[in-house]
Amino acid sequence: MRDLTELNHYRIAGLAQPRYEGAFLIETSAGDLRIIACCGEGWDHVSVSLEHRCPTWEEMERVKRLFFRDNEVAYQLHMPPARHINNHPHCLHLWRPHHQPVPQPPEWMV
Repeated sequence: MRDLTELNHYRIAGLAQPRYEGAFLIETSAGDLRIIACCGEGWDHVSVSLEHRCPTWEEMERVKRLFFRDNEVAYQLHMPPARHINNHPHCLHLWRPHHQPVPQPPEWMV
């Protein structure tokens, strides 16, 4: 994950400014992307939500490019329903483990 102080112009005012966590707001023509980012317990985690709908692929790709370095792979997980913790109905997440590579399909499949 990037040093999040690089994204301070998106930070929600009045909140702490640590390097690897924070709350951010990205204004778009379709609504505000509300973002919470953190780094801990061996994972980078970025949650992205809008008030009335889930983020689109393009919006998630924009967030991935902003919060992760170009050479980092981040992904969305589709967990079993029993493991869902639904605090917001329109929230998607990006994850990246620190200590193991993310499995990737061959280039010709992507």
